[in-house]
Amino acid sequence: MVPYMLCFQFVACCLLVLLYSLRSGSTSSAGHGPRSYPVIGCLLAFYENRRRLLDWYTEMLSASPTQTIVVDRLGARRTVVTANPANVEYILLGNFGNYPKGKPFTDVLGDLLGNGIFNVDGDKWFAQRKLVSHEFSARTLRELEIAVLEAEALDRLVPAMEAAAEPGGGAVDMQDVLRRFAFDVICRVSLGVDPGCLDPALPAPRLATAFDAAAGIIARRGAAPLAAVWKIKRALNIGSERRLREEVQVIHEAVMDLIRSRKKERFLVNAGDVRNDLLSRMIDCGYADEDIRDMVISFIMAGRDTTSSALTWFFWLLMRHRDVERDVLEEITSMRRDSSNGTYTGEGFDLDDFRRMRVLHAALSETMRLYPPVAWDSKHAAAADVLPDGTRVASGDRVTYFQYGMGRMEAIWGSDAGEFSLERWLALPADGNAASGGVSPFKYPVFQGGPRTCLGREMAFVQMKFVAGAILRRFDLRPVDEGRTPAFLPLLTSHMHGGLKVTVRRRKVESTTG
Repeated sequence: MVPYMLCFQFVACCLLVLLYSLRSGSTSSAGHGPRSYPVIGCLLAFYENRRRLLDWYTEMLSASPTQTIVVDRLGARRTVVTANPANVEYILLGNFGNYPKGKPFTDVLGDLLGNGIFNVDGDKWFAQRKLVSHEFSARTLRELEIAVLEAEALDRLVPAMEAAAEPGGGAVDMQDVLRRFAFDVICRVSLGVDPGCLDPALPAPRLATAFDAAAGIIARRGAAPLAAVWKIKRALNIGSERRLREEVQVIHEAVMDLIRSRKKERFLVNAGDVRNDLLSRMIDCGYADEDIRDMVISFIMAGRDTTSSALTWFFWLLMRHRDVERDVLEEITSMRRDSSNGTYTGEGFDLDDFRRMRVLHAALSETMRLYPPVAWDSKHAAAADVLPDGTRVASGDRVTYFQYGMGRMEAIWGSDAGEFSLERWLALPADGNAASGGVSPFKYPVFQGGPRTCLGREMAFVQMKFVAGAILRRFDLRPVDEGRTPAFLPLLTSHMHGGLKVTVRRRKVESTTG
């Protein structure tokens, strides 16, 4: 009875504050932010636009002469939202030390990510970054990724698409297929185990469903108008917070069991048989079990949905721009013939081939400009500051750079910012290495920038290019609903609302190379 009385009292207090604020009248927000009232701030406008936050923020940022707005509402920290590249560079590089993720951020993700690299600051972050930077630069890990991609594509992805291409095969949800594929790949690279998520003969593995449920609940935490609501539910262990605790326990127990069994295994194998997955390499470094657990969970969270999100929108955009699809397919086909000299198997590409794919790289980059896997990223100011555009930041303020909005700013990309155009990438100087980019990471912060630049950037592009090549070379995808423009859902990583339903047809491919 007591929990319900507490909830009733909390709601009653909120209603009293709301009535007082409305009677006091509205005030203009600083700059071009939302309409605000005393006490409750812009809570009403936030609630009214809660189902279109991305477009709402983008509209306000476009109208602001500095591409920066201030959002102040009851139940949340004062938030500075920016799409200004100079501000982004200052936050991520120029005054990096003043803009950690901060406790409000780590509180939201902490139950799942613990002390993993994406949820810590300071010395803990630096130590993990140093370790992971070394591992990601190791050629053995990149070679493991290629081997895993080859096996997963040829054993599961291609057969699944072949089945869909059969007469009566029906429609397939590409978003679901790509997410399952990515989960299998990241588990095999990070944990050294194959969950078989893409195997149609097996039910979805419990670990995968636990990650899905936990990620969804945590995303709703971050989007909640009042953080106090989920914190009360967590303290009382009720509703979605109870479910989160149960799902996190499943994830933690599964990873800890794997760590213990891997340690036993490594006492029994010869040095030449040592595994190269991240989990095994971290065990060799002597980290505590809980630290290893948190690190590999962070990698799985980072890798399971980001590439699949980008690829889902990539295939949708190519179905709307068949001229781009033809150019991408021509490049894939021509480069595959160039590399088919008897030394390659499977898809017929090596790492250098993927780096030279300029058209495919441009198409993927343009996709993520318009539909970034992470819509925004937030830091929290350690001390009062002033951003380069003159916006004042108070100690403790949330400071957010807004990737989704930046991709749509005419002030950054020109009058055709809303169009899907590869020319903005292909017009950049070619140096023979498409993966080098050429656009400032502070104008295009899809992979962050500065000291926290994404270490898995090249591995992500390799995976996306591999999947794009494997599918486009063999199959022609057609949307079930030609006129549909799907909604972009900004969860922990973005999703396409309702998935991407397509029908599949076979293309003619070279019979001698698979």
